[in-house]
Parts: sequence; C-alpha cells; structure tokens
Amino acid sequence: MRQMKLFLGPQHPGMHGNASVHIYAEGDIIKRSYLLPGMLHRGFEKGMERHTWMNNIGLIPRVCVVEPDINEMAFAMGVEMLANIEVPERAHYLRMVILELARISIHLMSYGGLGGPTGLYTLMYHAHADRNRILNIFEKITGHRVYHMYIVPGGVRKDFPVGIENDIHEFLNDLESRYTEYRDLGIENPTVLARIKDNIMLPESVVWELGVTGVGMRSAVNKPYDLRKVKPYARYSEVEFDVPVYDYSDARNRVDIKLNELVQSIGIIRQCLEKMPTGPVRAKVGNGQSMRWTVPKGQVYSCVESSRGEFGYYIVSDGGTHPYRVGVRGASYPQGLLGIEKYMPGTRIDDAPLWIDTMGVCSPEIDR
Repeated sequence: MRQMKLFLGPQHPGMHGNASVHIYAEGDIIKRSYLLPGMLHRGFEKGMERHTWMNNIGLIPRVCVVEPDINEMAFAMGVEMLANIEVPERAHYLRMVILELARISIHLMSYGGLGGPTGLYTLMYHAHADRNRILNIFEKITGHRVYHMYIVPGGVRKDFPVGIENDIHEFLNDLESRYTEYRDLGIENPTVLARIKDNIMLPESVVWELGVTGVGMRSAVNKPYDLRKVKPYARYSEVEFDVPVYDYSDARNRVDIKLNELVQSIGIIRQCLEKMPTGPVRAKVGNGQSMRWTVPKGQVYSCVESSRGEFGYYIVSDGGTHPYRVGVRGASYPQGLLGIEKYMPGTRIDDAPLWIDTMGVCSPEIDR
C-alpha cells in the first residue's frame, strides 16, 4: 500500500498549539511521525536573558499559553531563592488559589478536547464555558484573562478584590454539582469510551525511558509523585489533598486522573480561602521595578507541579540586571517531542489528536 504524508497542525483543530505533526500513514495507521515545533519561533530562554528580572514577568507566561501561572510561580521562586526574599504568608495562599484555578482551567480544556476528535461537541462547549468562568475570575483579580502577570518575585502583584471569594465559591459549588454529569457526558459515554479505553497506551517502561512526570507517570507506575507533596512549595504542606494514581495507563485512565484532580483542586482552593491570613501580599525587594535592579550571583533550579508534570526553571545570575542563563524544563517535552516520534507510530490517524490531548502536550514548552 502506498504511504501517504499528512499534516496535523498548525491549523488543524486537533492540534494543541502552533506546531505541526508530520504523519506518514499506510491506510489509516501511522507508520512514522515527527513534530515540527518551529511554527512558534519564540526563543523564550534567550529572550529572558535579554530582559531585566522584572520585565521577564511579561514574557514567561507565554511558555505555556493555557497554563501561564506555573511559569510565573517557578520563575518567582527561583528569583526569591537567589535573592533570599521571604514571601509574606498571605501571598502564599493567594498564589495557591491562582495555581489551582489554573489547574482546573487546563484540565477542563483538555477534557473538552476529547469532544472534537470523537464528535462530541457538547462536551467541548460545556468544558470551555466553565473554563471561561475561570477566566472571568482571573480578569477580576489580575485585570487580564489569559496572561496574568500576577505572581511576581516577593509575592503577588496586588491583593484579591473585595467579594471575589464569593465568585470563586459560587463557581466551585456549581462545578462540583455537575461533576457526575461531566463524567457521564465524557469518559463514561460509550462512544468516547470506545475510543479511549485500552487505547493510546503509556507503559511504565516508556515513562522511565522518556522521563515523563505528572499524570503520565502517576497513571502508569501507581506512585503518587507530585511535587506539591514530595517537595512542597507555597503552603501546600498546610492543606490536605490526595494524589490520584493508576497502574494501567491507557487514555481513559489518564483522563480519569485529570477529572479526579479537579475534585482535589476544589478542596485545596476552599482550604486556602478558609485558612487565608491577613497581612501584606508582597515583600519589599528594594527598587524591584527599576531597570537596574540586580539579583545576587548564583544558580538555582526551581520547580512546580504543573497539570502535565514537573515544570522547572534553571536560572543563573551573574549579579547583573538580567538573568545570565535561563533553561526551562517543559513538563510535556519528553512525550511531546521524543514520544511523538517514537511512540505515536501504530496509532490510527483519527486517534492522533486524542494522542496529543491525553498525553498533555503544550507546544511552546518544546519550542522555547
């Protein structure tokens, strides 16, 4: 049979981000595939070395468009470690609320992403409508819907507006009340289940070979490895939550873990709002807004648990006004680059978008 070349992205609705997967197929089976991430051409890491420490706050969220706040957190933590900045107690809890809302947002977007390839657009519409409500909350808190520039070295940019807690509780209560409906509409739907159960496997051997973390690891090796637990930051050690795991990583179980994490994030946010102390929300870091603000010499690796796994920044300072070197450990780099080339072959063409979605690929993390 003649081999045919196809392009999944960057314009294809099944591609998550501005990248392209080149597919060589025989019939409807993928025989070869590789990622061309260069549709972005952003050079984030080198760009960070050209910007001052504080100016980078406006650049780094773009490393992952749909989950920008983890970039702010990882970068801010690195600067704080280098400059020995102590974050106010209230700021820790404000940060956690933002991070967990962001986690819910991207899990909803990923869950809704099942709708397009399976023809279940109702799921996509429902999930994106709820995600839009989170963006409304972000807009009230930060003034921005997508890129928030809210978590900064020393704490957060400003305190929560009056009454926002009511908006957050109202959203969480409504989302929780429809959780069973979400499951029935998606992964319990026979049409969707037929496409994701026992399909798009991620064996434990592949997890260790590629260095996959996050949902991919936790669904395959039955280990609750989550940086919020094993290396707590902010005040995650002060709240209670479980880390869902499986020992059989098909697409269905990976999606199920994301749905279970929605419930855990709802609980974390409620605890944060209940435990929220009063006080300042940002430490004094000198003239931090100045173009001439410097950070002491040193090197540090700071990491957080993104929705896709360990997301880290390796930062080197030479004592100047700009980072000397910055390296980003994108959580989806292993499966998004090496995994597509090595383990997408054998997948059906119509399941390629499901492969990208359930593996949690965010293209800018790869072309950075």
